[in-house]
Amino acid sequence: MQTPDTNLSWIRIRKCINDIHLWAGLISGLVLLIVCLTGTLYVYNTEIREWAASHLYRVAEVPEEQRRLTVETILGSGREFIEGDIKGVRIPYEANRSIQVVARAEGDQSRFGTTYFFDPYTAAYLGNSKEPNPAAEVMGYLFSLHRWLLLDRIEEPLIGELDNRKLGSYITGSATLLFTLGVLTGLVIWVPKKTRYWRKGLKIKFDSNWKRINHDLHNTLAFYSAIVLFLMGATGPYWSFPWYREGLKKTLGTYQECKETGPEKGLAADKAAKDTEEVAVFPLDEYVEVVERALPYSGSYSIDLPQQGSREIRIRKQRAGFFAPAAADQVVVDAGTKAITEMSLFRDQPFNQRVSRSIKALHVGNVYGSFSKLLYFISCLIATSLPVTGTLIWINKMKKTKQTRKTAKRQEALASY
Repeated sequence: MQTPDTNLSWIRIRKCINDIHLWAGLISGLVLLIVCLTGTLYVYNTEIREWAASHLYRVAEVPEEQRRLTVETILGSGREFIEGDIKGVRIPYEANRSIQVVARAEGDQSRFGTTYFFDPYTAAYLGNSKEPNPAAEVMGYLFSLHRWLLLDRIEEPLIGELDNRKLGSYITGSATLLFTLGVLTGLVIWVPKKTRYWRKGLKIKFDSNWKRINHDLHNTLAFYSAIVLFLMGATGPYWSFPWYREGLKKTLGTYQECKETGPEKGLAADKAAKDTEEVAVFPLDEYVEVVERALPYSGSYSIDLPQQGSREIRIRKQRAGFFAPAAADQVVVDAGTKAITEMSLFRDQPFNQRVSRSIKALHVGNVYGSFSKLLYFISCLIATSLPVTGTLIWINKMKKTKQTRKTAKRQEALASY
């Protein structure tokens, strides 16, 4: 049984939590509105980019027998279109998607090189990733707005010598930290004083006045999406603050000190690579067959070809399906013997390592394929509405408090006569 002192202490604690929730929302509200809105659209970044350039990613016609040409046939036929050294090949599971060949030309400064697209049934060249794509440009602006508030596109530093990209990252990262704090404090505030009131907190009373509807939209929708909102908020600062990234890795037990490679070691490694004999490479389809026997499930393949001095072909297989996890299984095959030298299955890794590998997926929403993307899209929409509905609740409370004070003063004035 609770005593009056206990109730008074809880009331004070609850008021303190409510104040934290209020000010965390008010301080970060405008930035959160931008971050959450752009995040909502960016959930389907890949789909939007591919839709705008569907001629690259999807083939015009799929034969009835659905028999693909060998990778060697496609590479041989399309070599005239490919500039530079071929670094990898991507083989999709879906029958109507194109084969992708990744290559890097000498002097190419791009992070991933250039991707060339081919019809898997005719070896016809479909185009490459350097072609203009208006949707990709728009999504690039959205990403810049989401991560850096477009400050990275301003050359002159706005504050001292601080890089504008870092400044934008610090602002969005701080707002995301406040958002996470708001989610946690909001859950505490949501919990009713008595159990019989729980069902009321799970419903939106659309037949009430607009103030009540706004209140229910803020509380109820936030409650239903709280887990996803927390995951988005807790992973967001990972890219904003080195201390947060390091702390999160240490918490998960996956932190490793960065070891710099000295010039002597680097030169020795280059010399060893040049001295290594060239390894005979079998047709790529044979390596895929090896992995297919080791991982007998439906999925897409990404093949990293061995570079100079290496005998390793790294093949990643990603499960296909509506609930397919974002993380892929990896198999390392000896290029000269087709023997599997290493196999890393995502499901066999310790829980902390699986979480550490899934930080990006947990933030952008593709941790479980299309299913989790849909959940994140809906949750992001809710998150976008929270600064608006929360501000309206605060304004209504301020008006109510002001009206109560006016009424009290009138009563005092009447009582004095």
